[in-house]
Amino acid sequence: MAEIVLLLVIEKIGVALANGAAHQASAHFSRYAARLIELQGSMGRVVRELRIIHDVLCQMDIRNRHNQVYEGWLDEVRKVAHAMEDMVDEYMYQVGREHDTGCCFYLKKGLRKPRSLLSLNQISSKVKEIEKDLAHLSEMKNRWVPMINNADTSSLNYMIKKSQDLANTSRSLDNEDLVGVDENRRKLEQWLGSDDVECSLITLTGMGGLGKTALASNVYRKEREKFQCHAWVSISQTYSREDVLRNIIKELFKDTASGPSNIAAMDITSLQETLKRYLGEMKYLIILDDVWTPDAFEDLSRSLVCNGKGSRLIITTRQGDVAALASQGHVLTLEPLPEDKAWDLFCKKSFPKETSHHCPGELRLLSEEILSKCKGLPLAIVSIGSLLHVREKTVEEWKRINDQLSWEILNNSRLDHIRNVLHLSFIYLPTYLKSCFLYCSLFPEDYLFHRRKLVRLWMAEGFIVEKGASTLEEVAESYVKELVNRNMLQLVGRNSLGRMKRFRMHDIIRELAVDLCQKDRFGVIYEEDKCGGSLQRDGRRLVVHKLKKDIQQPFSIIHVLRTFITLEKSMSSFPLLPLLSEKSRYMTVLELSGLPIEKIPDAIGDLFNLRYLGLRYSKVKLLPKSIEKLSNLLTLDLCGSDIHELPPGIGKLNKLRHLFAEKNIISGRIQNIRYARGVCFPIGLGNLTNLQTLQALEVQEVDGSIRQLRELRQLRSLRIWVVKGTFCEHLCESLVLMQFLSNLNVSASDENEVLLLNALPPSLQKLSLGGRLPEGALLAESPLFQAMEQNLCSLRLSWSQLREDPLPSLSRLPNLMDLCLDKAYNGEKLEFLTGWFPKLKSLYLWDMPDLKMLEIHQGAVTALETLVLGNLESMVEVPPGLEFLMPLQLLSFREITRDFVTLLRQSPQLVGLQWQHTLRDNDQ
Repeated sequence: MAEIVLLLVIEKIGVALANGAAHQASAHFSRYAARLIELQGSMGRVVRELRIIHDVLCQMDIRNRHNQVYEGWLDEVRKVAHAMEDMVDEYMYQVGREHDTGCCFYLKKGLRKPRSLLSLNQISSKVKEIEKDLAHLSEMKNRWVPMINNADTSSLNYMIKKSQDLANTSRSLDNEDLVGVDENRRKLEQWLGSDDVECSLITLTGMGGLGKTALASNVYRKEREKFQCHAWVSISQTYSREDVLRNIIKELFKDTASGPSNIAAMDITSLQETLKRYLGEMKYLIILDDVWTPDAFEDLSRSLVCNGKGSRLIITTRQGDVAALASQGHVLTLEPLPEDKAWDLFCKKSFPKETSHHCPGELRLLSEEILSKCKGLPLAIVSIGSLLHVREKTVEEWKRINDQLSWEILNNSRLDHIRNVLHLSFIYLPTYLKSCFLYCSLFPEDYLFHRRKLVRLWMAEGFIVEKGASTLEEVAESYVKELVNRNMLQLVGRNSLGRMKRFRMHDIIRELAVDLCQKDRFGVIYEEDKCGGSLQRDGRRLVVHKLKKDIQQPFSIIHVLRTFITLEKSMSSFPLLPLLSEKSRYMTVLELSGLPIEKIPDAIGDLFNLRYLGLRYSKVKLLPKSIEKLSNLLTLDLCGSDIHELPPGIGKLNKLRHLFAEKNIISGRIQNIRYARGVCFPIGLGNLTNLQTLQALEVQEVDGSIRQLRELRQLRSLRIWVVKGTFCEHLCESLVLMQFLSNLNVSASDENEVLLLNALPPSLQKLSLGGRLPEGALLAESPLFQAMEQNLCSLRLSWSQLREDPLPSLSRLPNLMDLCLDKAYNGEKLEFLTGWFPKLKSLYLWDMPDLKMLEIHQGAVTALETLVLGNLESMVEVPPGLEFLMPLQLLSFREITRDFVTLLRQSPQLVGLQWQHTLRDNDQ
């Protein structure tokens, strides 16, 4: 969608024309004030033109997707927008050069003539050409592009018709197409037939194609006669409230002769009063199919009276915020079909004439492979199965369909239904979400996205703009949540605090999104097996999936690349890096994690636009001095690399928000307090005032980095290693100034060093302390405990060597959900009393050699889901009270003896509980 490209360029121009940037430019180019004013005026006119084109395109829809003339015009618009983006980036580069030494860069390795940069005059001339191009494109549109008159109304009618056609198709599905719905159908019928006289609102939710409308229609046909009146109405995002109310009234009176005769002439007030009056005395069932916003329901609900007669209202929706409107406990979330049900449906549609819909043995493997690409989506299974039904039942034909299934989904008219259902979900996305969604499709099938990394990538790409007092990260996380709520991303897992953590994109949705990416030059995917080793396709972003050997030659898009991400980790070298550093001058994201890179070229500093640099798990030992010129860098990921010291100029990166530089130096089970290392920071740490993540700082002496920490008041996550007791006073003075700090990890320099932490910020949600704690550190009146008491959700104590039982104090933490005690307690008994830890979900008890007795009373840790007991060598009996842990999902005993395994197997407490174990090394 071209409006995505335009939106990103519009936002960039807005930044370039901001008062601060303009003032900075004026100071730098004071001799060219007149030319600068003229240039800024041209940029202002361009952005106004682009904004109007963007707004027009937002009114268009998929009717023009295959209109060759329209697509050709859009392609020219994209080219002009991309050219303008280049000029804006060049302009911002010129603005930001006031700290450079003249017009040339002098690199350490001798005097070297740099590549030529566009002058201010050249930028101005190019922007004027772009102005003319936009004017020409406007004239061209009026002459040749068959834009539909009154686009807004036409789009409205089209979208309503498309939604209704899809709904009608779903409503007409046969019962045999409804496979795997028995439990949901039973639950829905139970809710409709309950004795509750209050009006109940039931919502069916899930991604497009899961069969929400089909299920609702099936139950509606069966149950509607139990109500005095009933109506089914399809809604679209561009619905007309008057038309919906008229349709409800027509449906209600369809089988009667007493309905109002002048419905078509009624205004909104008359329609509402007619509906209220009729429903006031009736037990009714109304289905509102395909509701897209809560506002749509609110608009209609004013006419739907609650009369205490047991009426029911059902809404089908793809939107999580609409589903949340349901009455308590009346949300029905549809999921993809399990493998066995998906196979049954596939065979019914692919082999309807075979006995028991039997799949021939020679087609079994290919059928399973084709089915796997549907990922349990009933719409895809029915549509593709119907396509296969009319094809020859031969291995050759089945293999051909399997090999070109992506093409079939995108082009075969028999699969229009799949495309239309899923395209509606995309079209209804706000423009600011479309770029985020398309970005996810550049990653492989079944790729597991992690929320925090995805957020950082979106920020670097420029997809995120600040909203009010929210940070960029907070806005981006709200975008993730919105895509999940809209069922465009599938939630896979949450973290210990219940926050969304991992996601996937459904394969069919991804296929459609990849097609849009390529058409819009949004981005391209490189897979050597599929691309034949060629990189000639145009795109601003390149994601390398598979690479048998390194790309040796320059490729056509290298000079326009904004993003280069490689997911291939098996290469033995990566000689392309110097080429990227020299040729891809507008690079924004460079993600090379996992590659065997040993050296970063000095030319990396010329990538003035770089906002994300990923070198995680590389073999880099030193960063070049030129890294200090990356003044726009937001994320620097060195985690797991061989870097231990940062260059002196790192403090100049004052826009840096996230720095990862931790490295595990001991693999496997942690037996040493120095199991990981951080980085030593030169003077200048205090200049990074925008830093939100610092993982991990390795302390060398108290007067350096510890004192500079007090300037980092935006930190949200901090890991700090090699802390000595003498540092703690200064460390605490810095920590209490960090009002947003939510995640803190402090590790002592050795097992005997005492962490004297007498003050911490009360905003902490996650705390990990590695090292001895002083006597009384966890008493309720201690400063440490008081800092934890308000918000702490996760606590890890390691090598604490506590003599007093920590549980009585820790049980008073009202929000604690995750607790790990690792070499933390020297006592012989831990006892969980009734009422303690009501929110605790995970409990890890490790390496406490003196612990002999663990007892859990009934009514303690009632929400516990995970219990791991590891290397508790003095424990000789199965902990009493395990039988009370009914919601437990994981019970694990680690590093135990064979004798203890025997005890576990004979214990009556564990009957009915699933548990797992590992043996100690000497018991293997």
